[in-house]
Amino acid sequence: MEEKFETTKIALFKGKKIRKTLYQNEWWFVINDIIEAVADSNDPAQYFKKLKKRDPLLLELIKKGGVQFVPPLMLEMQTLGGKQKMYCWNTEGIFRLIQSIPSPKAEPFKRWLAKVGYERVQEIENPELATKRTRMLYKLKGYSDDWIEKRMRGIFIREELTDEWKNRGAVEQKDYEILTAEISKATFGLTPTEYKKRKNLNRENLRDHMDDLELIFVMLGERSTTEIHRTENSQGVPKLKKDAITGGSIAGGARKKLEKRLKKSIVSKENYLKNKQDKKLN
Repeated sequence: MEEKFETTKIALFKGKKIRKTLYQNEWWFVINDIIEAVADSNDPAQYFKKLKKRDPLLLELIKKGGVQFVPPLMLEMQTLGGKQKMYCWNTEGIFRLIQSIPSPKAEPFKRWLAKVGYERVQEIENPELATKRTRMLYKLKGYSDDWIEKRMRGIFIREELTDEWKNRGAVEQKDYEILTAEISKATFGLTPTEYKKRKNLNRENLRDHMDDLELIFVMLGERSTTEIHRTENSQGVPKLKKDAITGGSIAGGARKKLEKRLKKSIVSKENYLKNKQDKKLN
C-alpha cells in the first residue's frame, strides 16, 4: 500500500541512521537513534536512563513537558521486525536532549537538526518543494522522467483517496490496509503483500517497483473508488469496502481486456532492484 500513514523516514547524520516520522506536521525523531548517533552508545536505552538520572530538569520535561516543550511520545515506527512504537521527540525536545549529552558531535548535530526541521517548515509553507524533492530523489535513483510523472500523479490520486477514507469513517490503520487490499485484489488479483512476494520484495515500497502499466491500473482503481465515494456519499467502512471492490473491479476489467489483446500478463515479476542490477552487468 502507499505509505501515507506509514511515514517513517531515514535520515543520515555522519553515517548513522536516524528514524523520523511526521506527526501533526512536524518531524519527530527516535530518541534512541539520536543518542546512538551523538553519544556513540551501543546501548542507547540504558544511556537514556542514566541521562535522566543525571539531569533532573530533563527528566521533568520528559514526564510533563514545559512551556516551550511537549513531552516525548510513543509513535509507530517501521523496524526490521515490523511496526513498533518507540519514544520520539520533536525538534525542540531533541535540541534539549542533546544539551545533556557530553559529546563533540552535539554542535554539528544541532546544525544538522536545524536544517532538517527548516526543510519541513519550508515544505508546509510551500508543498511544491516537497514534490520537487521527491522528484529529485527518484531521478537520482535512475527512474525515467515518464515513470516519475506517473508515480507523482499516482501519489496525488492516492492522497485524495485516503483523505476521502478519513472523512468517511476509516479510523484505524487496519481500515486503510483492508481497503487498499480490496482495490488491489480486484485490480490485479493480488493483495499488496502477495504482489510484493511476486516481485521478490521485502520492505521496499511496492509502487516504486511497478512499471508504467501497473502504475496506470493502480491509478484507475483508486481514482474510480474515489469518484464512487463522492458520487454516492459513502459513509462507514463496510460501504467504503464495497466501493473499493467496485473501483478495483473497473480497473481489473480494463486490465483483463488489455491482457487478452496483448496476450501477456500486466502483472509483472520485475522489480527495480533487479533491473538496476541488470544494468550494472551490461
